[in-house]
Formats: sequence, C-alpha cells, structure tokens
Amino acid sequence: MESSEELGRRDRKKLETRAALERAALRLVAERGLAGVTVEDIAAAVDVSYRTFFNYFPSKEDALIGRDPVAAAELAKNLVAAPGDLPVLGAMRLVLRETGARMQERREEWLLRLRVFERNPALLAKLHAGGVETERELIAAIRERLGAGPLPGPDDHGYAELVTAVALTTFRVAMLRWSAAGGESSLPALLDDAFDKVAAGLPDP
Repeated sequence: MESSEELGRRDRKKLETRAALERAALRLVAERGLAGVTVEDIAAAVDVSYRTFFNYFPSKEDALIGRDPVAAAELAKNLVAAPGDLPVLGAMRLVLRETGARMQERREEWLLRLRVFERNPALLAKLHAGGVETERELIAAIRERLGAGPLPGPDDHGYAELVTAVALTTFRVAMLRWSAAGGESSLPALLDDAFDKVAAGLPDP
C-alpha cells in the first residue's frame, strides 16, 4: 500500500505533466497554427506517449483551453462561501478578482493562450461550451446564496441568470483589455475598473 507521501508525489507529478502538456500545446500552436499541430507533436514535446496525453485531455483543443475539470465547481463553491454581507454582484466580483489574480501570476502563459484563441477562431466553440458549464454552476451557486431552489420556477425573476451574465461579461471585457495591452496593466486592476463602471450604472465616459 502506498504511503501518503508517495500518493502526494504522484499527484504532484500528474499536475506537472498536465501543466507541461498545456504549455507545449500553446507554444506549438502559437508557432504553427492549430491545423499544424497534432496530439503526437504535443506528447513528443513533453517526452510522454500519445496514450499518456489522453490520460489528461480528450483532445488537443482541450489542452489549449487548459480548463481544470473542477474549476467551475470551485468558482461556485467560493461564491457560496463569500462573506454574507456582500451583495451578490460584490461576491461575484470578489471571486472573479481572485481568478484574475491567479491569471496574473501566470501572465505569460495566459497572454499566450489568449493570443492563440484570437488567431484560431475554431477554438471558440469549445471555449463557449466550457463557459456554459461555468455559467450554469454560478447560477446555481447564486440561487443557493439567496436561499432559492436549485432550479428556477415559473415565478422566478431571472436575477441569478442576469447577475451571472453581467459578471462574466465584465470579466471577459477586462481580460480582453489586458490581452490587448500585452499584459502591461494589472488584470485585477482592470477588473476593478470594469466592475466599478457596472456598479455606477455604466455612465457615459
């Protein structure tokens, strides 16, 4: 039976391999374009087998997106756990700012990922599908935070759906500004600026 130390080492190794595959996929697609890179190319760049690649990702597109399968659930969990005195939009701002801060820590990787998305529009459908799942998780978390049922009823006012859509759009706009500026600005600062504008009712500049 393996010790906890051995299990911990194995988990770290898996995380390292996953991250290496993501980086290799991004670098190769940035250099050659999406059609010019195969799963075999990505695996070879990390010195793992073709079969090992599929232990981590179902496709090269998923490696490029690099979405952790628990990311949406963790975001929703953090939203439910945010301080109870915060209004829902404020709680969304808090958890999305934390996400932005983590992206800022991996600045070069994320800027490369955003450039790859911009240059390869075929990735957008896959990205959108992941976004739908995140949106669904957040809507359920908001309803839980408000003490509502997990699913909307006939008299539901659509508040959870509206706040989620506004917050995620605000995050996307800040992220695009960050990418357009080559990461020169702080992503958390851009998020604060965008959320401040929304909170102010989006007055004319």
